Amino acid sequence: MERIIENSRSEFDEIIKNCESEFAGIRTNRANPSMVEDLPVDYFGAKSPLKQVASISLADPKTLVISPWNKDNLVDIEKAINDSDLNITVNNDGNVIRLILPSLTEERRKELAKVLGKKTEEARIRVRKEREIIWDEIQEKEKNGELSEDDKFRMKDQLQILVDEYNQKIQSMSEKKEKEIMEI
Repeated sequence: MERIIENSRSEFDEIIKNCESEFAGIRTNRANPSMVEDLPVDYFGAKSPLKQVASISLADPKTLVISPWNKDNLVDIEKAINDSDLNITVNNDGNVIRLILPSLTEERRKELAKVLGKKTEEARIRVRKEREIIWDEIQEKEKNGELSEDDKFRMKDQLQILVDEYNQKIQSMSEKKEKEIMEI
């Protein structure tokens, strides 16, 4: 019966992985390819993530360079960036696109911290939903006679320990990201 708890780790790990990905997309004072790599770009009539149509590299800590595999896509990439909520000026020289990140204002830092808080809470909600699914499974097994009542409550305690562990991971990631955002 310990399998139920151990098997649920993969679900919680997936939540952490998604959370890391979402946090990486939040802008800090440094350029990071993850800020733009998942932007949807119109690529021959279909939407594709930017990372599938171009290489993304750092020229310096404040500049991203996007080199499309096909130069004909420069306009589509530029449009995708302009349509995003990144608020970054696009410099298209006909071969590559350069994104020069301006320094964040105090007001923008606070906005980004709020976005981070929202994404943190969304991750916690996903953890709670997963906990409910697992708890329902445990209760069903007890109802069917596969578990004793003592085992059910022991597993509930183990599940809560696991949930607390993953909530702490989310909190640590959030605090680290907030520190990056607020750094001048």
